[in-house]
Amino acid sequence: MEQREEQEFAEYFAARRDAVRRTAYALCGDWHRADDLAQTAFVALHRKWRKIRDRGALDAYVRKTLVRALIDETRRPWRRERFVDEMPEVASANGSGGDDAVGDAVATRSALLAGLRRVPPRQRAVLVLRFLEGLDVAAVAETLKCSEGTVKSQTSRGLATLRDVLGDDLDDLRSAS
Repeated sequence: MEQREEQEFAEYFAARRDAVRRTAYALCGDWHRADDLAQTAFVALHRKWRKIRDRGALDAYVRKTLVRALIDETRRPWRRERFVDEMPEVASANGSGGDDAVGDAVATRSALLAGLRRVPPRQRAVLVLRFLEGLDVAAVAETLKCSEGTVKSQTSRGLATLRDVLGDDLDDLRSAS
């Protein structure tokens, strides 16, 4: 790769690394796996960097690679998800003189991410892409290589599953926002 192209890739990587990692975490619910997924996406992007003509489509390419890597990984028998009954205790963000709004935001985020971990992987991918990444139905369908109807039904089922999982916590999430 030319030095100029290497520099362009390095700049893109530096600018998008944290956002891609956060998206990967929202998809899988584990920071270590998120790092692996982000690395997989950036390695795939680096391999194709010279061939990509539309630099505006880089985020879409990375998102698609993230989702495909997650789906591939969940199909491997040694990487089956294991759900836990309880979350480990997390230190309170508003323990000593902290802002209550920050503590509520952390609690809301924790509850949402814990709920997402209990949603099946395909439904989780649709929910993350639709609501956390802000993609429309057509963009999600293109990313996941499925029909728009599938995206709509997976969104509906995913939200229903999330409502069931969150139960009373859903009312707390609604009142916090």
